[in-house]
Amino acid sequence: MKTSDVRSSERPRLLLISGLSGSGKSTAAKSLEDIGYYCVDNLPLPLLRTFLHDPLALVGSYRRIAVVTDVRAPGFSETMPQLLSEIDRRRFDFTLLFLDASDEALVRRFSETRRSHPLAGGTRPLIDGIRRERELLADIRGAADLVFDSSEWSVHDFRREICAEFGDEGEGSVPLVVSLVSFGFKHGIPMGSDLIFDVRFLANPHFRPDLRDKTGRSAEVQAFLDAHDEYHDLLVKLEDFLAFVLPRYRRENRSYLSVAIGCTGGRHRSVAVCERLAERLRNRDWRIRVSHRDIDR
Repeated sequence: MKTSDVRSSERPRLLLISGLSGSGKSTAAKSLEDIGYYCVDNLPLPLLRTFLHDPLALVGSYRRIAVVTDVRAPGFSETMPQLLSEIDRRRFDFTLLFLDASDEALVRRFSETRRSHPLAGGTRPLIDGIRRERELLADIRGAADLVFDSSEWSVHDFRREICAEFGDEGEGSVPLVVSLVSFGFKHGIPMGSDLIFDVRFLANPHFRPDLRDKTGRSAEVQAFLDAHDEYHDLLVKLEDFLAFVLPRYRRENRSYLSVAIGCTGGRHRSVAVCERLAERLRNRDWRIRVSHRDIDR
């Protein structure tokens, strides 16, 4: 049964994350931030005790809070069991999540990133630090409400599991924000574009003297384009294509998707298509942002 299935909607959620170095605590925190958690990482233990006593007094209106703590904090293994016993589980929907991974996976990750292990440094073999940390965290692992073994997980797997376990019921994924960006090819393609569509085949309002100084936002330019069947066909096909791919991007826990739509100068056709497409996608309940990079050029 999912943890979220037995949660009370009345109490704030408090998630305490611990685990082995290299097991994915930072990835977990970033994934939780994407679904609306207020995340705190590696507070000194005296400050952590104060925070856990009354986190709501410190984070304002947030009702979902995640705290990451591990052996980087001096005195962690001795102090943490006491801190856990002091958490008022009547006030909070509390979960202790422990992140684990095999020795082989941790050795590979530290070798790939070339980071030093906090209990090995540069003087002890990496595997000795991993095994020592595993010993120090044995009691915390035993007290955990939930253990994730990330040995075989990619970043995408990790985000998917975090969202499925700790997202809102029925959510199951990171909210996807779609950015529609109009641009002019003569000014270059926008950096970071995920999907690029070329609409230069549409009739060009630039060659109409009465439309040249207007933009794709104007009623006159929209009316000019509306008179062409291929404009309507394009909008229908783009809407259908995005209606197909957006749920699949969301399934992969993408937070943002940038869709760039380009014409020659970025003032007429691409702007008009972005504006109309945004309306259609909002009617399908997608979160849409619109920007026109070259509209004032």
